[in-house]
Amino acid sequence: MAILNILKYPDERLHTVASEVETIDDNIKQIVANMAETMYQSRGIGLAATQVDIHKQIVVMDLSEERNELRVFINPKITQSSGETTYEEGCLSVPGVFDKVTRAQNVTVTALDENGQSFTLDADGLLAICIQHELDHLKGKVFVEYLSKLKQSRIKTKMKKLAKES
Repeated sequence: MAILNILKYPDERLHTVASEVETIDDNIKQIVANMAETMYQSRGIGLAATQVDIHKQIVVMDLSEERNELRVFINPKITQSSGETTYEEGCLSVPGVFDKVTRAQNVTVTALDENGQSFTLDADGLLAICIQHELDHLKGKVFVEYLSKLKQSRIKTKMKKLAKES
């Protein structure tokens, strides 16, 4: 497995809309394995393929304390949502930045797993938030885009400064 490079906001590639995965083959399975390894190494709870400059509809996620409950979503779609909740979010593509975002409290998502099996999942709480956050990445949207223009501008400035220092 390989550790992939995570794109940092405001990299324009983060705004690329991901295309559907046509066939789940060994290449896609390797991408999933590499994304999982990258997420775990970066101490994240979710990672979308867009964040590693792979513009396919693939998301990996693990909210467990033990880091042993990997969830894989290929071609995910939210089919239902309800309620509203506000949660302080962070993102591997925007390191060190956390802010409150309002999203649906409950979602139903359909997707394929890494073996091509279709599944439907009803989610609430942090899982629902994480699903919405990662699916936004597949649509080319970063969580800071829910914030005010002033906050977005400050975050862009901060991220550009960090990029120059590294």
